[in-house]
Amino acid sequence: MALAVPPHNDVDVFAHDLGFIAIVEGGALAGFNVVVGGGMGMTHGEPDTFPRTGDVIGFCTPDQAVAVSEAVVTVQRDWGNRAVRKHARLKYTIERHGLPTFVAEVEKRLGFALAPAREFSFESTGDPLGWTEGDNGAWHYTVFVENGRVRDMPGRALRTGLAAIARIHANAPGGALIMTGNQNLVIANVPAAARKAIEALIAEHGLDVPKGGLRGNAMACVALPTCGLALAESERYLPTLVDALQAELDAVGLAEDAITIRMTGCPNGCARPYLAEIGLVGTGPGTYNLYLGGAHDGTRLNKLHRRQIAHDEIVAALRPLFAAYAAERHAGERFADFVIRTGIVAPTNAGNRFHEDLAAGV
Repeated sequence: MALAVPPHNDVDVFAHDLGFIAIVEGGALAGFNVVVGGGMGMTHGEPDTFPRTGDVIGFCTPDQAVAVSEAVVTVQRDWGNRAVRKHARLKYTIERHGLPTFVAEVEKRLGFALAPAREFSFESTGDPLGWTEGDNGAWHYTVFVENGRVRDMPGRALRTGLAAIARIHANAPGGALIMTGNQNLVIANVPAAARKAIEALIAEHGLDVPKGGLRGNAMACVALPTCGLALAESERYLPTLVDALQAELDAVGLAEDAITIRMTGCPNGCARPYLAEIGLVGTGPGTYNLYLGGAHDGTRLNKLHRRQIAHDEIVAALRPLFAAYAAERHAGERFADFVIRTGIVAPTNAGNRFHEDLAAGV
């Protein structure tokens, strides 16, 4: 379950079984658009398993949200597949019964119909890195933590720096360190008077926002050697791949373009690779399936572009696409939208078509 507050989809609300999109009108919370049926996991070679983006099924007021949650959960409890584990998620329950039938049952248990969904828009997934000011005048600094690993590295003493910040920040009113759904860390509720001290520690330990738009939008699962399900590296390998791809972006003038890239060591999708503009899913030691075309705002799945390719082939496959994107994109066009508009991949408009509409030779 996840809750998103537009314009930031920093929780990937469409990737979850149940989601709520906050609708703010006139500076106050009017209620939530309700999202059901998202999920990332699948199994290689089994097309009856697939990732799915959730569907917006209507709007509820804040005082109705708990009842809506209970109705969705109890329908899944009663209708969910208990026989086949790979089909146990809510997304398959909805696919099996159909969305209208599922919504009708939810509303039957609620005793009222959901209102029509209200307008909203997202600008991005991921976290807004660096400083932001809260409504209460306090400041928040989001630290980029590459693949969620807190450790000291040459030029970036992340563990030491965060420990020093925590010692100061513990004395701030409401001071907190908050982990995000994108593997980063928020130094929350920094009083204006303490900001300079925190800034000094950030600079001293190299905790500034990373250079290059690709790295700041990258995420990997832990994979080998920690996860017993992994087929390939992910956390330990993605930084190396990002270095190589960032060099390609630099060469065509796209150094600061924010392109999402996510990698997992297996198809279970823990780093949400199927929603990324560039997704890589491990198929074996050193080899990955390459997916392209996930919407930058997290509303559309990507599509398989190349199967079982290694490092050099990944770079070679993306190099000409980066060059073409730099030369031919429309104003404001995202990389994922470009590869769809130019026919590199087809859009995935429904999760049950994730494995379909593939280009010849994939």
